[in-house]
Amino acid sequence: MERFLDSESGSEELKENPVDEEKKEASIESLQEQLEKLQEQSKENLDKAIRAQAEMENLRKRTTRDVENAHKYALEKFATELLPVMDSLELGLSASTNVENVDDLRKGMELTLEMFGTVMEKFGITTIAPEGEKFNPELHEAVSMQEAEDVDSGIIVTVIQKGYILNERLIRPAMVVVAK
Repeated sequence: MERFLDSESGSEELKENPVDEEKKEASIESLQEQLEKLQEQSKENLDKAIRAQAEMENLRKRTTRDVENAHKYALEKFATELLPVMDSLELGLSASTNVENVDDLRKGMELTLEMFGTVMEKFGITTIAPEGEKFNPELHEAVSMQEAEDVDSGIIVTVIQKGYILNERLIRPAMVVVAK
């Protein structure tokens, strides 16, 4: 603002310079344009944030569903591999009614047991049959102790029930009789 002397009244008046007025209007217009651009960017960023949040929620739901399905169907392959063993056992049972030679029945049972062992190995299940080995409390459960000649103390003389390991993790210890 500048001071001007009014020639008619002789008083001094404050008047704005027309050049300053144009600068202010241009500045206001420029600020309004910047505000509009920033508001548009803000809307775009908010939209992106909302979409990202929705995508994360969908990913969380999808992952939860996948984990549930993995738990639900984890044994599907194992069960599918066991079906031929089950079929073989059923066939053996039905054939046992007409068997004249018990050796044939025994041979069929041995083949079925071998099939079962193969399936278990395929899925990382190994058998613990420790007869003649030193007793290991991490893998064996001593049911009793027995005097045994020609066998050192702490050696397993009889396996009552085999133990099993699944992928290097004990799932059932072998039940054994240990020499005194």
